[in-house]
Amino acid sequence: MPTPNPKLPLLFILSLILFPIHSCSTPTNVNTNTTAAAAAAAAHHFREAPQFYNSPDCPSITTVHDDDFDPDEEDDNNNNNHHHFMICSRQAVHVAMTLDTAYIRGSMAAILSVLQHSSCPQNVAFHFVASAAANASHLRATIASSFPYLTFQIYPFDDSHVSGLISTSIRSALDCPLNYARSYLANLLPLCVRRVVYLDSDLILVDDIAKLADIPLGDESTVLAAPEYCNANFTSYFTTTFWSNPSLSLTFADRKACYFNTGVMVIDLDRWRGGDYTAKIEEWMQLQKRMRIYELGSLPPFLLVFAGKIAPVEHRWNQHGLGGDNFRGLCRNLHPGSVSLLHWSGKGKPWARLEANRPCPLDALWAPYDLLETPFVLDS
Repeated sequence: MPTPNPKLPLLFILSLILFPIHSCSTPTNVNTNTTAAAAAAAAHHFREAPQFYNSPDCPSITTVHDDDFDPDEEDDNNNNNHHHFMICSRQAVHVAMTLDTAYIRGSMAAILSVLQHSSCPQNVAFHFVASAAANASHLRATIASSFPYLTFQIYPFDDSHVSGLISTSIRSALDCPLNYARSYLANLLPLCVRRVVYLDSDLILVDDIAKLADIPLGDESTVLAAPEYCNANFTSYFTTTFWSNPSLSLTFADRKACYFNTGVMVIDLDRWRGGDYTAKIEEWMQLQKRMRIYELGSLPPFLLVFAGKIAPVEHRWNQHGLGGDNFRGLCRNLHPGSVSLLHWSGKGKPWARLEANRPCPLDALWAPYDLLETPFVLDS
C-alpha cells in the first residue's frame, strides 16, 4: 500500500509560488492556464500504481451488443478491441470524473482507491471530462504513466457551453465551468454508455464500486441515485427571493425534497437523455442570471430538478463534508455509521493540508492513496 509522502522540497514550493496552479479555466485566461499547466507538468510526477486483477468470478468482457457499438468513436488511448469493448460494454462499471491540473493529485488517489477495492478492477472503464482549453496530452500521459493498464477516455468540455450561465457563488472554485460538466455527461459520453457512476476528485472509496453502480433506480421516471440528507436545512440552499415567490417555491410542493451531494451519483444516461435534463438544469441557471435564487454553484440547479425524485443510497457511500465548510475548511469527524466512501467536499483538501503540514486527523486515511512523488532534483 502506498505511504504518505514527506514534505516537498523548497524547489517545488518555489515553483508553486512563481507559477500558481489555477483551479478554473475559462476562454478568457488561456495564457494563464497554459503557464499553470506547464508548471504543473514540471512539478507533479506520480508513481506507477500496482496493477489489480479480476477475481475468478468476474465476467469476461469480449463482446458488445450491436446497438451499443459506436463505429465513429475515436480511440485515442489504446487501439485495440478490448478498449472498444470496455468503453461500450454493459458489463463494465463506468465511472465519470472531471480532470484538471489543480485536482489531478486528488483524481489519481480516487482512481487508485476505486481499483484497489474493486472485485473486478479490470472491468472498470473511466470517462474523464477535461476543459477543452486544458493540455489534454499532458493529462492523458499523466494517467497512462501511473495506470498503464487502465481503460479510459478523455472528453473535451467546451467551457463556453456553460460559462455564460454561471453566476458568482460563495467560493470561486465553485464557479469553474468544469464544475458544471456533470450536467453534460449525457451529451459528452458515447450513446453506448447507459449508466455511469459520477465521482468528484476529492474522495476515496474503501468498498467495491460495483455495489454502488448496481444500486437499482426504480421506475422509468427515476434518473439518478444518491445519498439523501433530509435532516439538512433544505431552505438554506435557496434565497428569500426564491421562497417568497410562490411560482418558484411551489416547485417542491409535491416532492419530499431533501439535500443530496452531487459529488457521488449513479446516473441513468438513457433516461437523462430521454428527459432532456441538461436543458432543465440550464433553464434554472438562466433564471438565476435574471434573479438570484441561490448562492451555491452547480448544486442548487440539481436540487431544483431532482430533489425528492431520486433513488436513495445508503449514507456510507458519501461520508461528505470532510473538507469542512466553504469558508474555512476546518477539520470534521465522520458521520455516524459505516463507511464505503470518504469525501473531502468543502474548502479543505487533504493533499493541500498534508503539504502544508496542517493535516486533519482524517486526512491520514487519504494519504495512503497519494501517488505523488517528490520532484526530481536537478543535477548540479
